[in-house]
Amino acid sequence: MTNFSPSLVAGLTGKSLIGLTPILAQVTGGGSTSSLQQGFSTALGILFMFGFFWGVIKIWSGANAISKGDADGKMGIVAGIIIAGAAAIMGAFFAIFNLSGATLTPSF
Repeated sequence: MTNFSPSLVAGLTGKSLIGLTPILAQVTGGGSTSSLQQGFSTALGILFMFGFFWGVIKIWSGANAISKGDADGKMGIVAGIIIAGAAAIMGAFFAIFNLSGATLTPSF
């Protein structure tokens, strides 16, 4: 190697200078992770709120297209139902596969 300091070489290889144990980035304790989970829960709640309103608008535009005789309005209604019900659909999948411990509760 050419002109690299030992700390830079150790940082690039993932080894510490004391021994050959790898350096891992880990979070300990519940204090710091609970604030992270709260932030994700708030972001998820806002995302679901926008998704629900977008799905309702999509259903409405699909019904309007059907009333004008457009055959593609049915797909708009189906897409709106999927978008508006995404939270319930994903919650059902997590419950079916017994992964309810891996979910976050959306908060507003």
